[in-house]
Amino acid sequence: QVQLVESGGGLVQAGGSLRLSCAASGNIFGINIMAWYRQAPGKQRDLVAEIIRGGRISYGDSVKGRFTISRDNAWKTVYLQMNNLKPEDTAVYYCNARILGGTAGDYWGQGTQVTVSS
Repeated sequence: QVQLVESGGGLVQAGGSLRLSCAASGNIFGINIMAWYRQAPGKQRDLVAEIIRGGRISYGDSVKGRFTISRDNAWKTVYLQMNNLKPEDTAVYYCNARILGGTAGDYWGQGTQVTVSS
């Protein structure tokens, strides 16, 4: 089991920045992938960025060059630095952790609201 708690959301003007944090606890040593997703009202939940144990990082097309995912060495906290925010970035942002293999699991945080005003 993995527990995830997001923080750092809020209201920001277009062009501004926010930094989201996701604190993980429980079976953090089993985590293979940590990611950020977002879901706007009436839309599906989309991948924003993910980081794989071993170092590979990928981003959704709409955030490339503006958002940066990072983590601490212990995989206890994952960050999402969001720069040059746009109104279309407004959504609930969710932290996700996946464990692959024999004890596979897919875990979600409760979400944090990000609102970008124009």
